[in-house]
This record gives sequence, C-alpha cells and structure tokens, in this order.
Amino acid sequence: MSGSALAERLGVSRAAVWKQVERLREAGVEIQAQAGSGYRLGAPLELLDEAALRHTLAPATRLGDLAVHWQLDSTSSELLRRAEHDPRDLLACLAEIQTAGRGRRGRRWHTPPGGGIALSLLKRFDAGMASLAGLSLAVGVAAVDALAACGIDGVALKWPNDLVARGAKLGGILVELGGDALGPCHAVIGLGINLRLGAAADMIDQAAIDLAALAPEPSRTRVVAGLLDHLVAALDRFATHGFAAFADAYARHDALHGRDVDVVRGAERRHGVARGIDARGALRVAFGGREETVDAGEVSLRVRA
Repeated sequence: MSGSALAERLGVSRAAVWKQVERLREAGVEIQAQAGSGYRLGAPLELLDEAALRHTLAPATRLGDLAVHWQLDSTSSELLRRAEHDPRDLLACLAEIQTAGRGRRGRRWHTPPGGGIALSLLKRFDAGMASLAGLSLAVGVAAVDALAACGIDGVALKWPNDLVARGAKLGGILVELGGDALGPCHAVIGLGINLRLGAAADMIDQAAIDLAALAPEPSRTRVVAGLLDHLVAALDRFATHGFAAFADAYARHDALHGRDVDVVRGAERRHGVARGIDARGALRVAFGGREETVDAGEVSLRVRA
C-alpha cells in the first residue's frame, strides 16, 4: 500500500507514516518499499491477540492472568515485579518487543516483532527452592512436546536450557526464583523461541534456526497456546512429582548424550563426554575414566564439532 494511501487511512501525514515505517524497520520488521506500489511486508506478520489466545487454549488450561504487550523491557522482569503484589498463580505475559530481553548468564535475547515468541509464566510453589531442581529441564520437555503437538518435529534439548534443531539454537529457557528459600516460593519461567528471524539472524552470535525452517507457515497463536497448555500441565505435575516425572522424557530428547563437550569453569577448561543427566538434573560427564556431575550455575558448556 502506498504511503499516501496509508496516511489517508490513518489520518496522519505521509511523513508520519515514513517515520513509523522506519521505527518498525529498526525494531526488526522487514518492510519493502517500491516506487509506484508503496510498502509491503517482506514476510507474514501475525501479531498476538489476547482474546484469540484465550479462545485457542485448551479448556483445562486455567491461567491466573494472560497479558499481551506491544513492548516491555522483559516479560520475565514484568512478572518478577508483579509477583510482589499479585498473589495469583500462573500469570502469563507476552510481548512483541523486548528492549532488555535476556537469556542465561546475562546474554541478550533478540526478537523482532512477530518474529519470535517471548513468553514468561509465573508459577507458585508451596515447597522451598531446593525442590525445584531440574525445573528448567522439565520446562524444556514440555516445550518440545508442545511443538510436536503443533506439527513441529526434530526439536531436541541441549543442557541446561536450550531448544535446538539441526545443530542450531531454536530457543532458550530462563528460570528465576523468588520468595522464601524454605517455601513458599515462586518461579518465573521465561521462554524465547525463534519463529522467523529474517535480518535479526545477523544479531545472534551463534548458529540459530527458526520455526519457519521446520514447518510451513507456523501459527504464532497456535504455538503460544500449545506452549501454555503443555507448560501449565507440566508445572502442576512437577509440583507433585518433581523432576523424576520428566527424567525419561528428557533422556529421549537429550541432544548432548554421547557428545564431546568442553566444560568451562572460570579459566579452567576440561574435555569430556556427556553421559546424560542425574536425578537432580545435573549433567553427567565422563572425564577420562571418571564420571562427574556438573551444575548449570557453575559452568559454561561448549559442544565439540
């Protein structure tokens, strides 16, 4: 549509239209411009809608709240703030743009508008924080199952918090805890998944893949609703049974088992072979003839080609 037609429809000047187009481009939306025909999107753009999401959720999925924002610093930061004054359980928060989205170890998470899923969910637990060992791994299992239910196969889990496909990163999980260490406590579970990266792929410092490469025209609404359906059910199960209820499923999705890895702790780098996970969700690594366990908070992991 031409700039003049857009200006007339919106009741603004052509200069205002141009400024908004440039802002969207800066945010990562691919917008093409051609003399004589105007602007067009370079790829389909499906914005999230709260009413449509609620309609798509399974009847058994009961949320304390569901909020869809155009822009936030971070969906997880928003829920961490709300946790202090909103006593409800299962608060879900999504955003089209995150200005300070983050991953593990303080890394930035880049998501262009409509190009990914930035979802956080607050879950309250009666028990203490020690009972939440393995929670991020259980969330990973739920996410893989949700994507499979949407017809997106080939997704695996790279310890401790990555979703991977075809050897590249598809998404990540970040769990942040609050409340009383001895209970009750709460967890804010952040989940970021690439839907259609486009030019934003250049901003990522590692091999990345998106859902569009794994399935034709994936529906964001369907994927988000599926993630919420599976996450809510998985968190209820985790609250009762802990990580033990997910250990076998995680082993089936484990992308590291048998792989050569470098375990980095500070200036120390050790080479070993990944041997799965233990009952707490720690990674088992064989260093020579001796097997040890490593915890996610202690190390950084590099997979050898």
